[in-house]
Amino acid sequence: MWCYRGGSISTEPRINDRIRVPEVRLVGPSGEQVGIVPLAKALELAQEYDLDLVEVAASARPPVCKLMDYGKFKYESAMKAREARKNQAHTVIKEMKLRPKIDPHDYDTKKGHVVRFLKQGDKVKITIMFRGREQSRPELGYRLLQRLASDVEDLGFIESNPKQDGRNMIMVLGPHKKKTEAMAEAREAQAARKAERQGVAHTDDEAASEEAAVEVEEDTEVASAEVTEAAADEAPADETNAGA
Repeated sequence: MWCYRGGSISTEPRINDRIRVPEVRLVGPSGEQVGIVPLAKALELAQEYDLDLVEVAASARPPVCKLMDYGKFKYESAMKAREARKNQAHTVIKEMKLRPKIDPHDYDTKKGHVVRFLKQGDKVKITIMFRGREQSRPELGYRLLQRLASDVEDLGFIESNPKQDGRNMIMVLGPHKKKTEAMAEAREAQAARKAERQGVAHTDDEAASEEAAVEVEEDTEVASAEVTEAAADEAPADETNAGA
């Protein structure tokens, strides 16, 4: 009776002495077809090239193996996967809650958050929360949602029209800008800020160098003046001695 005892199934390809077949279809380091060769010969070539013998198509008959630097291959594959995840666009739905009778200052604050979310390429779910007698005045929430949508129309659009959901009224705003575009712009802005900081630091270094050079020049002029003054003070004594 077969019994599964747990443990993960490895997805790593077999390499070098883990390959257990009599012969393989060998591919060279540059992708050239070497042909079907005995496994011992393939391992010998791998040692000559100082590379690994990697099984790249185990289901083929015979299995296809390639000569490569497996450590370098794994590293480059991991970097590519990381870059792909970095550039992958995940649409996020943010939520902002408001009251029908929100005061102007709070409204501006909430609107600022909505603007930031839309600039980031995220959708925003706006929820108007009614309490007590406010539930009998749904038009207050509707007008507030329409006002907010109008204030941010340059950045987003109404993706889902206002609708009543129990004691709340909900509207969804979608961004005009795609998530990937927002991410790219954010990276460019970050790079620009970094370059600006480095430029300021470089300018400060140049200013410090120029200031130091001026100080050295001033010190040199002072020293030259002192030497000249000392020479002038010694001159009469020398003339007196000469006349004597």
